[in-house]
Amino acid sequence: MKTKATHLFFPLLILLFLVSGGAFAGEKPVLVRTLEEYHQALKSLQPGDTLMLANGIWKDAELVFKGKGTQEAPIVLIAETPGKVFLEGRSNLRIGGEYLVVKGLVFQNGWTPSSEVISFSIDSKTLAYNSRVTECVIDNFNNPDRNAQDSWVMMFGKNNRFDHNHIEGKRNVGVTMAVRLNSEESQDNRHQIDHNYFGPRPVLGSNGGETLRVGTSTYSLTNSNTVIENNFFDKCNGETEIISIKSGGNIIRGNVFFESKGSLTLRHGNGNVVERNVFLGNGKSETGGVRVINADQKIVGNYFQELRGEEFRAGIAVMNGVPNSSINRYHQVKNAQISHNTLVNVAKIELAVGSDAERTAVPVESSFADNLLYSADGVDLFKVYDQIDGISFQGNLANFKASAGGKGVVTQKIKMEKGSNGLLYPSDLSIQAGAPRDLKVLAISETGPTWYPKSSKEVVFGTGKSIPVAPGLNTLSEALNSAKAGDVILLDEGVFEQTKVLDITFPISFRSEKKVEISFVGTHLFELYDGGSLSLEGIEVTGEKSADAAGNAVIKINRSGTLHNYKLKVLNSRFSEMNVNHSFNFLEASPASFADTVEIRNSEFRQFTGSVLSLRKEIEDLGKYNAEYVILTGNQFEDVGGMVADVYRGGTDESTFGPYFIAENNAVKNSGKSSRNKESASFSLVGVQWLVFSKNNLAASAPVKVTELVGKPFTCFSENNYQDTPALIHAKKQNQK
Repeated sequence: MKTKATHLFFPLLILLFLVSGGAFAGEKPVLVRTLEEYHQALKSLQPGDTLMLANGIWKDAELVFKGKGTQEAPIVLIAETPGKVFLEGRSNLRIGGEYLVVKGLVFQNGWTPSSEVISFSIDSKTLAYNSRVTECVIDNFNNPDRNAQDSWVMMFGKNNRFDHNHIEGKRNVGVTMAVRLNSEESQDNRHQIDHNYFGPRPVLGSNGGETLRVGTSTYSLTNSNTVIENNFFDKCNGETEIISIKSGGNIIRGNVFFESKGSLTLRHGNGNVVERNVFLGNGKSETGGVRVINADQKIVGNYFQELRGEEFRAGIAVMNGVPNSSINRYHQVKNAQISHNTLVNVAKIELAVGSDAERTAVPVESSFADNLLYSADGVDLFKVYDQIDGISFQGNLANFKASAGGKGVVTQKIKMEKGSNGLLYPSDLSIQAGAPRDLKVLAISETGPTWYPKSSKEVVFGTGKSIPVAPGLNTLSEALNSAKAGDVILLDEGVFEQTKVLDITFPISFRSEKKVEISFVGTHLFELYDGGSLSLEGIEVTGEKSADAAGNAVIKINRSGTLHNYKLKVLNSRFSEMNVNHSFNFLEASPASFADTVEIRNSEFRQFTGSVLSLRKEIEDLGKYNAEYVILTGNQFEDVGGMVADVYRGGTDESTFGPYFIAENNAVKNSGKSSRNKESASFSLVGVQWLVFSKNNLAASAPVKVTELVGKPFTCFSENNYQDTPALIHAKKQNQK
């Protein structure tokens, strides 16, 4: 492996030396201030030349960087001052030629007019070779339509390097970065992807949220030989695959996966190496490790700690395959080597995972050796779904009695202590199992440009100032007009009347500790726009004066949907008399809207002709849905004609985490019985992946309907009381395609 890695990296070392040592020497850089000057200067660039973009905003700049440098004298495109050149609006960069270098650009406040922000190609015939993009930034450069698909970085050609860049905040559909192998010129490419900061990517709520993909299923039996090393993946939560490997011969080495939901997935392709990576979940839900599929994969010398994911997101998940699999399904695991890894307090190690009527090809000719397995509470970490005779176990050490591996997993007491690198190791130095003690934990400061901050931009409720507001006509509107993100609008005692819709464009809280009543005369009281989140606490809202129109709502999500995931939090509040016309809902989602969390606690909902939560707007059955977490605790629902919660996730895609639905200690009375309630249910929960329905009391109401569509969802009903209410209707439709 040392020989192979050296062979892969040698031409890139030459390029790095040339760029850092002499690439910017030579003639004085040509400074350009307009696109016209840029295009004119580009025509005369020669090896060793440097083209410099003037500081400032370059709006709607579609830059084509084409030229033919040499090893000794690359052609360079650079910012006048790194981090001071901003490409905004409809801007992108296409690179084609040889020995080209790009440095110091920032893409923000816009989105690409093409399918990529940065492409290592100009067209299908003009690719980039021996070229480099370094110290560039793409920050929240999103198409405002979350369903519009694009990618931020696309690598074509051969021997290119992408390093020390900052990539953060992709929110619309499409892989953040990909390596393409769609032509012979881009295969066996030997690219280098290193020292990049891959910043937070929010949960997408559909397929297409990978952070990094190498190859596609079509070309997955072709080698890419890409090296992915020393990158920091920070809260990359887009979908169940953080990195999706769909080609062969790749090395994934020395990376840190920090609180990132999903897993590094060897989805297609053979002969990949995953070594000396660090996975730190810190107990965050759905954080995972490595998922193993296909042949000749090596997972060696990695460290996994506090990962909470199971099944596809387990610390290590070895999958079942499909016999005689088509190229886009699941090839059998064969000759996998999983050795010298340390797994500390992970939720599970899962073997033959995915076993079903289609995936019956169990792992063969594989080994699980010299791994260190530690569980603080002594719970068995293994879960086995099928025969694992094809996996040999040798030299593994665990502090619990393992249900898999037989004599190949030795049980003994293990005392763990922190090493100089901050990771946990056995205090007994004679123990050789597990990850190497010299494992380097990449610091976040070693990635991305040094001049661009890696601070969280999320604004949460209650972090701003308090704005007192007196009762009266549209006083809430006046207070909202003076508010900023994170502020709290404090309602004094009395009656508030709204003739204006309260447009929510940032996180804002409405709170009262006194007796208040809010009425509104329109079709809805609140409208959430992209970027908006809403917290309601201690308030009372009546629909008595609302417009006599069908389809009213207390809260509507704007028809344009939401690129930013919103949050809705309701505490100790009351909503009533929402019955002026039919189909009056509390929350009305829209297509292409997505809630990170809808949380309602200790609140009352009475006299609704529609549903309380209408979260059935993604009906194309493509695995999309409208809310990740729905939490209902300690509430009272009475005379709700529609459903208390209508949650829908259709289709058979397995790339997402949710929805999660938790309902505990709620009282439901005379609900779900409207003739317009097509489901004839008080709760309709379709495709929910994690469902807890506990200690609820349902009286004189329609039944709860649950439909399982895909995967192996967790469904728990316990200690519920049904009075004059039909039994639970529970349907299972297991179809993975």
